[in-house]
Amino acid sequence: MVGQSRTVDIPADVKDALKKFRFANNKGTAAISVKIVKAELAMKVDEDFKDQTIDEIAEELPENSPRYVLISHELKHKDGRISYPLILINWAPSGSPTDLMTLHASSLSYFQQTAEVAKVLEVREGAEGLTEKAVEDRLLA
Repeated sequence: MVGQSRTVDIPADVKDALKKFRFANNKGTAAISVKIVKAELAMKVDEDFKDQTIDEIAEELPENSPRYVLISHELKHKDGRISYPLILINWAPSGSPTDLMTLHASSLSYFQQTAEVAKVLEVREGAEGLTEKAVEDRLLA
């Protein structure tokens, strides 16, 4: 990407983890959480979530620190099909430090491109904003 400066690096191990997650045969709901390590100006995998509901994932995310959360969610369509689309949760609670929020916001599109995900759900109000209904509404939009 010529002409685009990146403030925060996405190391190879994080790219590998994202790729592995994308192609994993996840059933139900699964997620991977990535944080920015400010001192290193690099992203790091924070946590893997398997066999948890979206509400459970939301409860485990920090209330004062932003995360990028890639979720694979079982979606039942009206015609009976089941798919497992990916959605990126931009977890940006309002209580987060301003400098971290700035780094997080400036790196969102780079992370989104690297994760190869089209749908993004912004969550600023913490666990109340990350619900199964909110995810499904965004996926079906």
